[in-house]
Amino acid sequence: MTIEAGQPLAGQPTSARQAGPRRPLGGLGRAALGRAGRAALLATGRPPVPDALEPLVQAHRRHHPQADLGLLGRAYRLAEESHRGQKRKSGEPYITHPLAVTMILAQLGAGTTTLVASLLHDTVEDTELTLDQVAEGFGPEVAYLVDGVTKLEKVDFGAAAEAETFRKMLVATGDDVRVMVIKLADRLHNMRTIRHMKPASQVRIAKVTRDVLIPLAERLGIQVLKAELEDIVFATLHPEEHARTRALLARHEDGPDTLLAPFAGALGRQLAEAGVAAEVTVRPRHCVSLHRVLLKRDAAPGRDGRPQEPQPADFGRLLVVVEENADCYAVLGELHTCWTPLPGEFKDFVAAPKFNLYQSLHTAVALAGGEVVEVLVRTRRMHEIAETGVVALGDPRQPARGGEQAPDELDRTDPARPGWLSRLLEWQQETPDPDAFWSALTADLAGDREITAVTELGETLQLRAGATCVDAAYLLGEETGHRCIGARVNGRLVALSTVLQDGDRVAILTDGSDASDGPHGPDGPDTADGSDGSDGSDGSDGVDGPGGSGRSAAPTGRRRSEPSGPAPEWLAHARTPAARIAIERWLADHPERRPVVRTGPSPSQPVPPAHPVVAGRPAVPVTAAGRPGAPVRLARCCTPVPPDEIVGYPIRGGAVAVHRAGCPAGERMRADGRGALEVDWRPGGAPPAGYRATLRAEALNRPRLLADLTAAISGEGVGIVSAEVEPPQELRVRHTYTVELPDPAALAAVLRAMLRVSGVYDVERPHAPPGGGPGRAPAAPTGTAVRPADDPAAPEVNADDPSAPGVRTSWGIHGRTAAFSGQRSPSPNRGPEG
Repeated sequence: MTIEAGQPLAGQPTSARQAGPRRPLGGLGRAALGRAGRAALLATGRPPVPDALEPLVQAHRRHHPQADLGLLGRAYRLAEESHRGQKRKSGEPYITHPLAVTMILAQLGAGTTTLVASLLHDTVEDTELTLDQVAEGFGPEVAYLVDGVTKLEKVDFGAAAEAETFRKMLVATGDDVRVMVIKLADRLHNMRTIRHMKPASQVRIAKVTRDVLIPLAERLGIQVLKAELEDIVFATLHPEEHARTRALLARHEDGPDTLLAPFAGALGRQLAEAGVAAEVTVRPRHCVSLHRVLLKRDAAPGRDGRPQEPQPADFGRLLVVVEENADCYAVLGELHTCWTPLPGEFKDFVAAPKFNLYQSLHTAVALAGGEVVEVLVRTRRMHEIAETGVVALGDPRQPARGGEQAPDELDRTDPARPGWLSRLLEWQQETPDPDAFWSALTADLAGDREITAVTELGETLQLRAGATCVDAAYLLGEETGHRCIGARVNGRLVALSTVLQDGDRVAILTDGSDASDGPHGPDGPDTADGSDGSDGSDGSDGVDGPGGSGRSAAPTGRRRSEPSGPAPEWLAHARTPAARIAIERWLADHPERRPVVRTGPSPSQPVPPAHPVVAGRPAVPVTAAGRPGAPVRLARCCTPVPPDEIVGYPIRGGAVAVHRAGCPAGERMRADGRGALEVDWRPGGAPPAGYRATLRAEALNRPRLLADLTAAISGEGVGIVSAEVEPPQELRVRHTYTVELPDPAALAAVLRAMLRVSGVYDVERPHAPPGGGPGRAPAAPTGTAVRPADDPAAPEVNADDPSAPGVRTSWGIHGRTAAFSGQRSPSPNRGPEG
């Protein structure tokens, strides 16, 4: 498709069927500028315009027939007078630059206000003209656009001038996207004349264009600018590869088209027979697009192991332009009926537009000879937006142009400020340092596409490709990110490092902390979108949260405690600047938040009074009917505590093993023929060291969970004998603790304290710990009593009680020795702890 000065852009009704290789749009040579036009538009009654504006006026009137040419004439005269005597590096008069930039914008279809600002865009920066004078002569709107693209002085900002200039332009773009459109056109003309710069300056400018401006053109949907900028940057930074690719493209253009053109004709005839009005053209690839195709072929060698040669279909694609949205799908039906579609190649960007408003149907079909051809299907309006992006949406501050058709009901484009720009403007406020801002900006723009995820309440999340659940959490709000404890994607609990895919259904689980009911409130973790936190597959009842809270996990009107905050490891999973900046700021403000294990109350928390131990009470807590004075052993598998229902079984040595009713170990003893004994709790009796109880917590895994659980237990004045943490399974983790209760009444308080810990959704007393495994002592024969092999003086332990895992010693809460699980030892000599 050839686009020259004065010709309309691709996609306009007057040139929809043009074909051939693309050429730079808006080419405005010195000859064109020097041609003399008529002195005035005679017999028309319209104000005269300078001769140099004639080509520009013709291009502008194709899109805006009622444009105010007098305003353009005044702007040109002021610009020409202000820049008079100035020269460019090429030796041309400086006024040729604003004229060329304005021609580019006119061919894109920009409005008169944009063209006026373009003519004046360098006057405030390079001449004596002031911004107040521009506002006085042309209004505040033009002055705002001119100010937005005016560079900051290096005298004032030094090396940070370029970064701060881009920050200034982005902020201005947030209020009026035309600022960035003018900047892109300005850079395009500068890149066309970059050969006149020094080699070092060429490389520097080309890299900035590649890293910042080309991604911005992509996000604004201005593909015609993006394609030409890519080709010039490619030629500047990689001249040899560009020359080879361009030579290959030229050879193809010189030869006959034996594939794409015949297929376009066949498809056009098929659509005519089906009654679908459509225009079918061949859309050639530009240089960088062809180079990417060649790189893919090099990465996928043929059957002989050699790189594949370029095929005729690699040099272009078919473009089908129809009138209505419904016709797009009619064309798709004809394509897939008459030719063989390739699985996985169909993409529907009509129903789900890209983040830059792009809409089309993409498909690929195999022809009779095995060649694969890509086909794009779109309406005229979609094609206009695909080529010129936000420019095609018109002046954001002016009503729609007269005569425009009502928008199609299936048209999903949104003329409001792009979501990516809103997010960029949010995080740039948190990066006052110019170097940090520049690094974050280039990193954010490096992703060439975005994905769309949906919360369980239907809220749409626009994220860059490669974003994780951490990014989604902070996109919902910084408070939500800080309170995040887990995520659920497509109904399954996943790690926070999980990379989200386009179309995923995501829920962010938060701790919902408040001051009265603990970290979860009374029920459990919430989701950031207000749905309950249950997985639905584990059958747990205690995981449902209050719900209906939108992005706030705590119930309305209740004071929330400080969130647990992110872990340092989250930085490795954050892909968006907003998430990284929020995490770094939290870690800087909370240097004390480290994953440490505390075995007692924090210094700011008063030590609760220990549960009293009644002096002189009987050491035997259980009486066995018919066996007065018999030794009693409380089973370690089910750890009975008053007032549990208990059952006794006789063991060797005349002792009685006491189990909770229903304990699997006790049931096995009954099945082995041991008669159950009637036992009962002795009023006021207790073991010398207190009752031992085994507690199992089911939780969503998160940093510092072990530290918070042990702190909650020790905060009740209860000693910890051992702790075991099983490997996480689908983000769920199980902690098993054995504690010493100074009084049975302490058990309920400990259970409540553990359930209040952020992420914990169930706490229970298991009948028996998990079955044996590595590190557990081998079981002794049934009915025998054993002692630890390394301590003959230790008290006897029921052989029927499963032995404890290997532990390492650590200091307990009240100076006593406590045990925390270490790595399990395979040594059989390590018996249960006493």
